Amino acid sequence: MPRSVNSVASKSRRKKILKQAKGFYGKRKNVLTVAKNVVEKGMTYMYVGRKQKKRDYRRLWIARINAAVREEGLTYSLFIKKLQDKGIELDRKVLADLAMNHPETFKNLVAEVK
Repeated sequence: MPRSVNSVASKSRRKKILKQAKGFYGKRKNVLTVAKNVVEKGMTYMYVGRKQKKRDYRRLWIARINAAVREEGLTYSLFIKKLQDKGIELDRKVLADLAMNHPETFKNLVAEVK
């Protein structure tokens, strides 16, 4: 009985990894064993990066809110506490956008909270 190797499946597996490694430098783009390691490492970086992105944006929003609120004579933590006490449920993304793009509206909000 002849040996069966199923070259269609193995070729497609190799093609899939080498396609993901497209654009890499040197052997990383065309040697399967090297490309496999690099693609796997890249995927872990992608996963971690998606989590870090959320953290980084939150930090940016907090910094922007803090800078805008300090001009009005409050601190960030006090401002957030007063917002909660008043029952105003705006998230940090919206507050940062107001502070950056609509400063008058943000000043009115801060005055309402004070």
